[in-house]
Amino acid sequence: MLSVTSSGSSEGTRSSMCGDGLNLQAQMEKKRKRRKESNRDSARRSRMRKQQHLDELTSQVDQLRNKKQQLSMAMSLTTQNLVAVQAQNSVLQTQKMELESRLCALAEILMSMNSITNTSAPIVQATSSACDIFGGSSWSQPIDLLYPYQCF
Repeated sequence: MLSVTSSGSSEGTRSSMCGDGLNLQAQMEKKRKRRKESNRDSARRSRMRKQQHLDELTSQVDQLRNKKQQLSMAMSLTTQNLVAVQAQNSVLQTQKMELESRLCALAEILMSMNSITNTSAPIVQATSSACDIFGGSSWSQPIDLLYPYQCF
């Protein structure tokens, strides 16, 4: 009986081991499926993050392009204004020189008239300072510093 029992118990153990083996195999299969699913979810989230980052970079590129265009237009307008102001400054410098020349001629005429009439008025000598009776030396500054303005 002992042999039957031991043989019976060994078969029972074998069948329980076999059942445990199937059970262990089923658990490992479940774990493997869960791991696969988890990896799929992780990969999906990673792709979503990557796409979101790409969208943000694309948006940033668009914003930078718009900013570049605005700055380019502003620079172009500023360059045009600079050219206009430089041209106007040149005209004003020429007018200034002409007016200084006229003023000097008028001062010489006054000196001539004073010397002819021999009045008691002080005689101004015909020097470069005679032509500078209104402080023309201050006019040597660039006109845009004396009268700042903008042209549009």
